[in-house]
Amino acid sequence: MAPAAVVFDLDGVLLDSETRWNEAKEALVREAGGRWRDDAPTQMMGMSSPEWVAYLRDSLGVPMDAEAINRDVVRRMEEGYRRELPLLPGAGDVVRALAGRWPLGLASSSNREIIDLALELAGLSGAFRATVSSEEVDRGKPAPDVYVEAARRLGVDPGRCVAIEDSSNGLRAGAAAGMTVIAVPNPHYPPAPEALRLAAVTVAVVGDITPTLIEELDPPR
Repeated sequence: MAPAAVVFDLDGVLLDSETRWNEAKEALVREAGGRWRDDAPTQMMGMSSPEWVAYLRDSLGVPMDAEAINRDVVRRMEEGYRRELPLLPGAGDVVRALAGRWPLGLASSSNREIIDLALELAGLSGAFRATVSSEEVDRGKPAPDVYVEAARRLGVDPGRCVAIEDSSNGLRAGAAAGMTVIAVPNPHYPPAPEALRLAAVTVAVVGDITPTLIEELDPPR
């Protein structure tokens, strides 16, 4: 069956933002007197905001309540995006090209306010018919919840959706939802080989994704 919708990840696919998130979290941990760990970025990859907030508090020792931790990191991210949005080369063109052919969804681990701000600053808000933050579902990636919810909001069976992902947990989440997955490996945090094997096709950069590539994908069996 031909794809009926395309669902993008945000961080690492449209935005070069994973390091931004980790810098914001590390700054808070150190300023608050917590204990930053070198493996923290990998541990938090794909976590929803309630999940990473709990990790900063319980595992890294940030002596603040959950709401205050979340608010502080979001503030840092918003300020950084307003100074300079790290939109990846070709990302806007790909979104607009695919939006002319299929309904688009967004399934992101970013907070709702960060998703909305990023799409507004990129001029892409109108390109997506449905956007979902993993804070709006029960579990973050690698669980499939955020992708399943994106498909539900689009009114499309997940098995007829294409997911575009960059990370190990993102690839696992898209595949677990039953979607055909395109991998755009994150150069800062490369996906594990076993996660990469879940992808139907791998491209070097998001700008390599075209309507023709989408049309020629084989759905999962």
